Amino acid sequence: MVQATAFFLNMHLHAIFEIGAASQQQFPEPLLPEVAFVGRSNVGKSSLLNSLVGSKQLARVSSTPGKTQEINFFRIDDSYRFVDLPGYGYAKASQQKRRSWGQLITRYFESDRPIAMVIQLIDSRLPLQESDARVLRWYVEEGFPVQVVLTKIDKLKQGERVKQERKLRAALEDMGYRNKVILLSSLKGIGKKDLMKTILSAIGNV
Repeated sequence: MVQATAFFLNMHLHAIFEIGAASQQQFPEPLLPEVAFVGRSNVGKSSLLNSLVGSKQLARVSSTPGKTQEINFFRIDDSYRFVDLPGYGYAKASQQKRRSWGQLITRYFESDRPIAMVIQLIDSRLPLQESDARVLRWYVEEGFPVQVVLTKIDKLKQGERVKQERKLRAALEDMGYRNKVILLSSLKGIGKKDLMKTILSAIGNV
């Protein structure tokens, strides 16, 4: 069982960047449980990863969507990995580049990795996007354990937050997603503890 003590005492997790893999051959040995973070470009993956481990430097945060072009592997507490996948839905990327990213992500999920959970980040301010729906539907159909996280909720007023949460929950349920939805703000720390509990529980089941 993964030791959760450091997190709940508000200490930093020990996180090490292992590799930015541009091909399947560069993936590290699948010896540790992995938590994969996916979402549209600029949804806040890097900010969330930095927030979870208590570092501003672990994952590169950029105002330019589509910056992450490799699959980044991070070893956490020598017990499990966070895996940061390239963002999808970046319209300005060339068709060839989008195809290359898609092939790399597909190889990751089809290469028998010890995936404990897929964390799909969705922007809470928007209606459910077609790209989000398409990706989530695939994970559900393939049987991957998925946790949906609605990001950037600090950007919404309380009334808007409730309204958006209701709409997005309904859209997700229509797609067959029945798990809970976590509302999160990396900036304010909202939802971080709930997400980390969910992650550690999933890792303990691998």
